[in-house]
Amino acid sequence: MSTERRAPLDRNRVVDTALRLLNEAGLEGLTLRAIARELDVKAPALYWHFKDKQALLDEMATEMYRRMVADTALDPADTWRERLLKINRGLRTALLGYRDGAKVFSGSRFTGTGHALELEANLRLLTEAGLTLAQAVDAGRTAHMYTLGFVTEEQGVQPLPGERREGYDVDERARRLAGSPLAAEAGKLLFDDYDRQFEEGLALLVAGVGARYGIN
Repeated sequence: MSTERRAPLDRNRVVDTALRLLNEAGLEGLTLRAIARELDVKAPALYWHFKDKQALLDEMATEMYRRMVADTALDPADTWRERLLKINRGLRTALLGYRDGAKVFSGSRFTGTGHALELEANLRLLTEAGLTLAQAVDAGRTAHMYTLGFVTEEQGVQPLPGERREGYDVDERARRLAGSPLAAEAGKLLFDDYDRQFEEGLALLVAGVGARYGIN
């Protein structure tokens, strides 16, 4: 009989397994039963740690955020523009690391208060640049929601880097829309080169914050 001891089941093991399975099955295919099977336990064992799937998704989003923060070094000398660019680039990179990453992250509630340190630092930088707290919150939220929305659409076409859903062939789209030449040509700008698309949109947004609130 094997004497190998299995690691005890805890929240971290469940979340790590769920994030790994997310890349295989996507959000719709991520079930507590599948997670339990992967962990070689019965599904009810998971309820000791998470009362339902939403509670698990909240913890998954929180862990995604923790990993993002660990991989995104924030310089105290950042300007407000550099900080908005940096944190949203980091968020996009983090979300793209998981199939349906943006869907998991959107609408989830962080567990604990660890995120408050980064939020405090970002709000302080923005207010010290001349924004009111309300303006700083509006600027940060708008950039955050732009990134979430952008990645949601991006992952609708490319679920993971290197994958592409059927139906998004830009050349075929151009042929079908040949009677509307501008709309046909726009396909290359809408459904290809997402790095360029994201950077241009983020630059427009940051420039808009500066112009709206009159800060450099």
